[in-house]
Amino acid sequence: MRKAILHLKRSDPVLRGIIERVGPYRIEYRDPDFGALARAIVFQQLAGAAATSIFGRVQALVDHGSLTPQAVLRIPPRKLRAAGLSAQKLSYLRDLAHHTAAGKIRFEALAQRPDQEVIAELTQVKGIGVWTAHMFLIFALRRPDVLPVGDYGIRASMKKAYGLAELPKPAEMERIALPWRPYASVACWYLWRNLKI
Repeated sequence: MRKAILHLKRSDPVLRGIIERVGPYRIEYRDPDFGALARAIVFQQLAGAAATSIFGRVQALVDHGSLTPQAVLRIPPRKLRAAGLSAQKLSYLRDLAHHTAAGKIRFEALAQRPDQEVIAELTQVKGIGVWTAHMFLIFALRRPDVLPVGDYGIRASMKKAYGLAELPKPAEMERIALPWRPYASVACWYLWRNLKI
């Protein structure tokens, strides 16, 4: 990771300032499995504390805490709703479980696939869009060069850090991120952290 940090500091003076303010790179990765994607669905459009609480209650419904497609499909929908899942997210989670159980998504094979193929495979599932696929690429598959142009936090942090008049559109984000390549994921982690300080 030292190589990535040095590259980012050298290639972008604005990002260098952010890196120096935020400090060491401490990203928290997840295993690239069903549970990580199920978690991403639960966390969509929710504040972190609320999403963590709901996901904890969902996990508590599963024997031994192992969230598998089979376990999700065995839990009565009313219990998942009582855990805090909206009807919409319940349908997304069950669709993911059905796709995985049917072999349409093979998590063990995703690590070998290019980013665009991973995105195409994951977005077959109802409720999983490009943003969720990007989060999976960054936090589960540990891809170093992902720029989630649909992420509000990244857009807001770019606006603040680069003195933009409004939230940047994808093309402007790509232009700003050009010097970060091939470490856009690392830069994005720093941009997220920069919003909190």
